Amino acid sequence: MGFRAVRISEKVWWVGAIDWSLKEFHGYTTHSGTTYNAYLIEGENPVLIDTVKAPFKDEMYARISSVIGSPEKIRTIISNHAEPDHSGALPDVIREIQPEKVYASVAGVRILNDQFGIGDKLTAVKTGDSIEIGNGMTLSFVETKMLHWPDSMICYLSGEKILFTQDGFGMHLATEKLFADENPMDQMLQEMKTYYANILLLYSNQVSKLLDSIPSLNLDIAMIAPDHGPIWRGDLLTFPLEKYREWSNQKPERRAVICYDTMWGATDKMARSIADGIRSTGAAVEVFNMHNRSRSDVATAMLKAGALVIGSPTLNNMAFPSLMDTLCYLRGLRPKNLKGAAFGSFGWSGEAVAQITEQLNAMNCETIEPLKLKFASSKEDFEACFEYGVKIGESIKDL
Repeated sequence: MGFRAVRISEKVWWVGAIDWSLKEFHGYTTHSGTTYNAYLIEGENPVLIDTVKAPFKDEMYARISSVIGSPEKIRTIISNHAEPDHSGALPDVIREIQPEKVYASVAGVRILNDQFGIGDKLTAVKTGDSIEIGNGMTLSFVETKMLHWPDSMICYLSGEKILFTQDGFGMHLATEKLFADENPMDQMLQEMKTYYANILLLYSNQVSKLLDSIPSLNLDIAMIAPDHGPIWRGDLLTFPLEKYREWSNQKPERRAVICYDTMWGATDKMARSIADGIRSTGAAVEVFNMHNRSRSDVATAMLKAGALVIGSPTLNNMAFPSLMDTLCYLRGLRPKNLKGAAFGSFGWSGEAVAQITEQLNAMNCETIEPLKLKFASSKEDFEACFEYGVKIGESIKDL
């Protein structure tokens, strides 16, 4: 296969795979595909940092072979993360190249065996452990539990000054430009924000602890190499750290996110009138019709919002399925410091608004009295919607 490795430092090569076609990642819409980054450390005993999703194994092998001739020369493998997009190829790789050692965190050994039954090839490492890999280089390990699996860890390569961060500081973005500074910065920010909002938001406390601990590790870092998306270096080295600090604090801004669905158009008109009311207070607002938008787009927009506003008609005595799907997804991400509001039109029963309010309460939102209108068709109805928007906007005026 005609794939080639890309050198990222004197001794380290990118040997991963680009997944141009990926459009969904366990509920998260990946508009721009992704990369599965694996890294090869050259030397007398070559080391492989992570593998790739199983269908991309041969692509990784081809890239490895372009540097060292044959993957069978690899004697050591590091598994920083046991999720199948990084370890799916690992069982075959172990069987085919027969490395001397495969290192993972304590939880990583357990999870890899639970998934794949790898056995005694696995060796557990914990925070503070390190291994000599030759040519004066050392790999040091730091467990980062629940960022975002129990097994997650990062490792640091001395000499090359590279911090391999598995899913941390990464993004789902298929690009042949392997360094962040080679890509548009607005794209880097948006894709990293989307990744944080949909994957790491609920682990924000652990993110904060990791950021607090990094200075105490006394690491001279020249490069941050995640398992998804471009590599950080140079003037952009601190950028992902700063953004993770900002997002992990979950300090809301004066902004509202409205998401809704509609049956005959009345809830749509309500949503647009409420948005006008919010905007009239000076607050920003984004509106999502869930008939044609993704739940993960809402999660991204909500990352620093002060208010989440959900609207639905009533269908068969229930809220619209698209809204309950979105609420289930958002509830799992455990956002903090949100005001919540529910609205909707109905014809004869009208249970949807109460059901949405119940979900907002379960998310620990500070809920505003909901707005429920029968058929929502009169001038007075839409004036009430505008005023409801004003009330929501005023509720976040101090953010």
